Amino acid sequence: MSQDDPAARFWHCSEQVRSAAPLVQNITNLVMQHDTAAAIAAVGGTQMTLHGIEEVREITSVASALAVNPGTLNEAWMGCAREAVAVARQRRIPWVLDPLAVGLSRYRTDAITELLSLGPTVVKANASELLVLAGAEAAGRAADSVHSVEQAAAPARELASRHRCVVVVTGSEDLIADGKRAMRVSNGARLMGRMIGSGCMLTSVMACFLALGNDPLEAAAAAVAHFTIAGELAAERAEGPGSLKPRLIDALYNLDREQFCERLRVQSTGHV
Repeated sequence: MSQDDPAARFWHCSEQVRSAAPLVQNITNLVMQHDTAAAIAAVGGTQMTLHGIEEVREITSVASALAVNPGTLNEAWMGCAREAVAVARQRRIPWVLDPLAVGLSRYRTDAITELLSLGPTVVKANASELLVLAGAEAAGRAADSVHSVEQAAAPARELASRHRCVVVVTGSEDLIADGKRAMRVSNGARLMGRMIGSGCMLTSVMACFLALGNDPLEAAAAAVAHFTIAGELAAERAEGPGSLKPRLIDALYNLDREQFCERLRVQSTGHV
């Protein structure tokens, strides 16, 4: 496998997920529990989508990675997330934070800011969410972005440097940066933006790739590539967002090396 060939490197990550079947503690929102669990299984992972405060520490103690998505946020959910993150930090397992709709309310912004302060391995956000986290904007439009990835590029680099994490900014193209290095993945399909929960599904898939213990920037980029290329394939056969979701799950499962390497559009740079 050539280190100069991102398609080969990324596909190796996909193969590792399928071989290792990493166990992900998937603390996601109530709207997307089923679909995020299905996405984890489709790429080859194993998931526990459990939110009970009574068992969360015990569950996280056997997981290989943690996904935290506060879409349907309340105090019970937040208490569970705090406990899971505490265990993840103690065990030094990777975790990904999806700051869904940050800026929509004071309570949500404060809760997500607290989670950010706990040191996620990866923050995966749309451009508007990223700008809120960086203190540059007040809010997007609920879970939808009203800003471009390019507008969020410099704040993403600064946020990654400040919190020593990888930042993934999703949009018409996807930016993956850690403050020193950056990649841009230009795959995907516009229809994915009309399907509820594509970003949530990507967050959970990303946890699978992080679980392997590889370079977090590389793992996050590989997850983005696998997910968005599967989205392209699914969109080519879908009639609308309703038929896209089951086709996406199948495409995540059926994606092969030839399709992946042929379709991948990625650019690596030393800076954002």
